Amino acid sequence: MSSLRRRSVMLAGFTGALLMVGAVTAEAATLHYYDVAPGVALNVRRGPGTQYSIVRTLAVGAKVPIYCQTPGTTVTGTYGTSNIWDNIDDGEFVSDAYVNTGSDGYVASRCA
Repeated sequence: MSSLRRRSVMLAGFTGALLMVGAVTAEAATLHYYDVAPGVALNVRRGPGTQYSIVRTLAVGAKVPIYCQTPGTTVTGTYGTSNIWDNIDDGEFVSDAYVNTGSDGYVASRCA
């Protein structure tokens, strides 16, 4: 393989790696973490409602990412009454009534 060809192949691989890192960095940069209500150990559920099983409980003082939001059971919490549920991980939801988003409405896209 010629020296010029070898450099072209290496440059193409390096450029591809940079593009992949850039995509991950851009996604991480747009993800925002929100405070859970003070003094609340928040239940995380398998779905957007109180009828879903609890999979874990977040510690007091936790912050959560919101990947998407969806309507579900209406809950009254620290930040009012809401039927919005926040998807914080794969198949894990918390009531938005306990998450300080600064809004009474949706702050993320609707879950598919």
